[in-house]
Amino acid sequence: MKDLNLYRNIGIFAHVDAGKTTTTERILKLTGKIHKIGEVHDGDATTDFMDQEQERGITIQSAATSCEWDNHRLNIIDTPGHVDFTIEVYRSLKVLDGGVGVFCGSGGVEPQSETNWRYANDSGVARIILVNKLDRVGADFLRVVKQIEDILGANPLVMVLPIGIEDNFTGIVDLLTRKAWVWEDSDDPTKFEVIDPPEEMSSDIEKWREKLIETALEQDDDLLEKYLEGEEPSIDGIKKCIRKGTINLDFFPTFCGSAFKNKGVQNILDAVVDYLPNPTEVKPQPEIDLEGNETGEFAVVDPNKPMRALAFKIMDDRYGALTFTRIYSGTLKKGDNVVNTFTGKTERIGRIVEMHADSREELESAQAGDIVALLGMKNTKTGHTLADANNPATLEPMVFPDPVISIAISPQDKAGTEKLGIALNKMMQEDPSFQVSTDDDSGETIIKGMGELHLDIKVDILKRTHGVEVNMGKPQVAYRETITQIVEDTYTHKKQTGGSGQFAKIDYLIEPGEQNSGYTFESKVTGGNVPREYWSAVEKAFESSMNEGTMAGFPLLDVSFKLMDGGFHAVDSSAMAFELATKAAYRQSIPKAGPQLLEPIMKVDVYTPEDHVGDVIGDLNRRRGMIKSQDTGPTGTRVNASAPLAEMFGYIGHLRTMTSGRGQFSMEFSHYAPCPSNVADEVIKETLERKNK
Repeated sequence: MKDLNLYRNIGIFAHVDAGKTTTTERILKLTGKIHKIGEVHDGDATTDFMDQEQERGITIQSAATSCEWDNHRLNIIDTPGHVDFTIEVYRSLKVLDGGVGVFCGSGGVEPQSETNWRYANDSGVARIILVNKLDRVGADFLRVVKQIEDILGANPLVMVLPIGIEDNFTGIVDLLTRKAWVWEDSDDPTKFEVIDPPEEMSSDIEKWREKLIETALEQDDDLLEKYLEGEEPSIDGIKKCIRKGTINLDFFPTFCGSAFKNKGVQNILDAVVDYLPNPTEVKPQPEIDLEGNETGEFAVVDPNKPMRALAFKIMDDRYGALTFTRIYSGTLKKGDNVVNTFTGKTERIGRIVEMHADSREELESAQAGDIVALLGMKNTKTGHTLADANNPATLEPMVFPDPVISIAISPQDKAGTEKLGIALNKMMQEDPSFQVSTDDDSGETIIKGMGELHLDIKVDILKRTHGVEVNMGKPQVAYRETITQIVEDTYTHKKQTGGSGQFAKIDYLIEPGEQNSGYTFESKVTGGNVPREYWSAVEKAFESSMNEGTMAGFPLLDVSFKLMDGGFHAVDSSAMAFELATKAAYRQSIPKAGPQLLEPIMKVDVYTPEDHVGDVIGDLNRRRGMIKSQDTGPTGTRVNASAPLAEMFGYIGHLRTMTSGRGQFSMEFSHYAPCPSNVADEVIKETLERKNK
């Protein structure tokens, strides 16, 4: 039996280009898992094993690996930073117990850092912080600490201070031991010495050490009282308090370093072992019933309890589909039969493997606390629960965002048609934020995703991995429709065709709902004019009609439907008759309710050198953008804005031209907002023309 106290399931997450993959690479070197360090910019980092990752120097899919440090087993997931692949971070955080948030020493808290931090808060994941790249121009450890407080509303607990900065960054001072760790300028992270810190830092060391101890000891009243009476607590006593506060999310131990220059990574590994929780210290996962209600039972991390596991990622490779799975309770053995509680079907565990990026190691069994990949799963998808067939239960599933952009694709030759269908099916199973549909009118295949880069990568994967060349159409925006006025109306459905006919009468009120309220239904019928058994037919028929708005066929959002009264016939009325009446009522009344086109508005974060700020702001204004704020830092200016997605296609090319190649930006979906009438008219005209072709 494995000792779960020696387990740490952690993720490394950050904004794009903050140094996550480089940090992971150094961890693998220090723990003896690899012998040669691969670099992201050279395209040979261990966890960036896709062709697309190696060429672009970014992480696209999360990669799992495991290693040993100080007799502890670390299961590590390196996640992407680019906003188009946020889903990878979300689903990884869902199954992890702890995380390392990496921030750039000069860039500070960047937009994707905020999104990832929010996901980690939602998942209740304990974290430590690494302020990386302190060797870069404009790096400032304490400025980033202040940003973490102000922007993220978090409580960073400063554990170390840097010795020197930018080109002069040589090491760190550990505030607990008052010792300096100084590294040689070499490719070997193990070449360092522990010495006394520089004399001129002594007052800063004492100031920050006192703050550290006071914050930590708030976790233990007895130790705090003794400290206030002048008794110095032991290092072990302080560490216990830091561990407790970290697991409770009261604060986040904060370190600094430069992973690329091999400085400060040992301290992060020590902190993972000392302060992040083992699987038994994390709040157990609640179990839910088939309707999605909590049962009050929990999947307790114990190898002897009934088996509960969550499939959090599907990855297709040359050996078949790999189902990445976190085991929450019980034990799983090769050849076991388990039940998928989502489908109700039994699955047989073919093989269990432990992943190291794209290589693997066969296992006979795995237990609570493990993160493994399973082979042989036929009907299991992301978010499904695998449970003991004799004692089934479901874990809380994952919720994924809707895509905001789509393009039409078609195979370049007839031979590719069948291959395209198979490939797209596999890709949808791997990535729940990637969706595929067929346009009923044109017969075109439509792929939908989270951004231009997301779809660009998918088309590249189709070509290289699956050997399907495709033609691409213009990107299409995922518009929505809503209503702006209240309509009170009535509709009678009557049909007589010999024998029993169809009859249903409904009186109803349709009104605009609050933003993001979705669809709400209420019945005000009294006296049985519409029998209760037909209410659900009315509710479901209106909801299904909302998939297609009356202006241009985009889905309808935020509508409240009230069934006020109606009539029925003892023989001719049926659920089907009320369903048909409701669908006809939808077509009759929505055009009267002031329908309005909504467009996706994106949160845009642009980084530009100081001398191009005016050009960038002028360009965003021309794209109907609203400037929210400007923040000038030592190396340039960050401009926060919101802008319609329709105006942002191809923006990266324009930005690079304007800023001589030095500008960067990230963009994520924010909300839907009314489309200006001139833009709406053009969109509706284009959409209807496309459908009528």
